[in-house]
Order: sequence, then structure tokens, then C-alpha cells
Amino acid sequence: MTTRIPTRITRSLLAGAAALTLGLGSMPAQAEEFINILTGGTSGVYYPLGVALSKIYADNMQDVRTQVQSTKASVENLNLLQQGKGELALALGDSVKLAWEGDADVGFKTKLDKLRGIAAVYPNYIQIVAAKEAGIESLADLKGKSLSVGAPKSGTELNARAIFGAAGMSYDDLGKTEYLPFSESVELIKNRQLDSTLQSAGLGVASLKDLSTSLAINMVAVPAAVAETLGAPYIAATIPAGTYEGQEQDVETVAVVNFLVTHSEVPEETAYQMTKLLFENLETLVAAHKAASAIKLEDALKGMPVPLHPGAERFYKEKGLM
Repeated sequence: MTTRIPTRITRSLLAGAAALTLGLGSMPAQAEEFINILTGGTSGVYYPLGVALSKIYADNMQDVRTQVQSTKASVENLNLLQQGKGELALALGDSVKLAWEGDADVGFKTKLDKLRGIAAVYPNYIQIVAAKEAGIESLADLKGKSLSVGAPKSGTELNARAIFGAAGMSYDDLGKTEYLPFSESVELIKNRQLDSTLQSAGLGVASLKDLSTSLAINMVAVPAAVAETLGAPYIAATIPAGTYEGQEQDVETVAVVNFLVTHSEVPEETAYQMTKLLFENLETLVAAHKAASAIKLEDALKGMPVPLHPGAERFYKEKGLM
């Protein structure tokens, strides 16, 4: 015999079950935060530093998943940040400045107003290297020769344009201009299909180490007068003797500081932790690439071209830097 449950009780049970289901559905799950770190080519300095930061953050930040993205570097990185397609990026100081100003000629269609600063890190050295057999020993000797100036509208290529302009030259003076990433440029030189390459990177960049151990090279000096003409964020610098195989003397050049940049929609606590863990783990970064040995807490705010993220600002106030 089937026992009928009174309609009033049935309705009560159903209402209770529905309420329980809704209640469970509305219970907040612990959200996993995602940090995508925008870098550069795998043979440059940005990429190994990005990999090291990714591990530091994954190991020390709760409920965070990290990823490293290889890109065309500065200009692409900054545009991706503005679009919310990355949470942290490495970029050259002149690129960051032009992005904040919205310079369309170099790849920024509008002012990238969401950019926020984390820290000044290490300087990029403009390193012009030629096969010794090409007979290139000065900027003037590049006339009529072939040169790779980096990927189109990359930070490296912007540096190349600026340096040529300050030296009273242009790409028209070259026999051939190639727009290639670091590793591809080196392969062409090794195959005698290219005379020289201009690479804006930290000292000891893997691509140029590879080139210098494969064939005899000349490091081409960039005179201090070029840095004086360009002004900030460019500074006169020196590539120390012995940085690359066969480089027996110091070489004059110019340098420009790199910055770690985020965007305004990254939570304050996340930006705080990214900044704090950066400076608490400098040894790990130096192990990833020696260029990181130039990262100093006391220099972190020097020349910052964009407003600081509030999370980074909180960290620097704690350290007495603001």
C-alpha cells in the first residue's frame, strides 16, 4: 500500500531542498588567481627572468597559478597589459614612456592609461656586434652593410632608431635592414648571410654568447655623445672586457633601464606581493641571469615613467622609500 504524504509537508520538503541547493550554489569557492608574465624571446634576458619570477610567485603566493609568455617584448607587452592579457611585464623605459604618452608612430594607438609601475630593474645595454670579417668597427662603418635591428617596433628596434637618429644616420644608410629576433639574427651571421646585429639586452645575453663562441666578432662602440644627445632614459654605459668571447677591451655604448609594469585592474594585494617577493628573492633572479645583479631596492623608483600601482606603493612606504 502506498502512503500519501500530505501536500503541505511535500511542499515544505521541496522548499527546504531548493533552499539548500541555492545555498550550496552560492557558497564562494576559493578562486585561483592567474598571473601571466609577459617577457620576450627565449634567447634574451626577459624570458629567463620571467621564468624565475613565475616560480617565485607560484611557490610563495597562495591560490596563484602562473604562466610565462614569450613575446616580441616591450611594445607588445605593454599593449597586452592595457588589454588585460597579462598581469606583469618587462619593458624598456623609453617604450613605457611612449606608451603612457600614446605615441602611435611606435605602436601605441592610444595612451595606455591602465599601465602601473612595479619597479625599475636592470639596464639594457645597446650591443652592436658584427662578424669580424665584415670589417665593422664603428657606427660609420655600418654604412652599406647589413644589420638586424630587432623585431619590427620592438623595444630593441625603437632603441636602434633613436641611436641612429642621434648619430646623424638612418636605416637608409645601411646596405640592408633586417627586422629579426636575437637568435635568428645570430644564425644569419653564422651562415654569412648578415653582417651585424643590434641587440638591446642585459650583459651576457645568450644569443651573443652563442655568436662569440661560434666565430670572431667585433663589438661596435656607441660614443657617449650619443647618450648625451638622446637624454633620459638613455645613459652612457660600458660593456666590460671579457663579457663575450674574444672581447678584449671595454666598449662604450648607451643603456636604458628596464621596468616591471602591471595594470590598474590587478588587485592591490597581488601587486604588493609581486613587488615584495621580487626584492626578497634577488639571489634566485641572479641565478637565472646575471643581469639581475643590477636590480637594487634603492633604485626601484628611479625614472618610473608611469604611476605606481597602489600595491607597489604600499611596499615602498614600508621600506621608507616614499
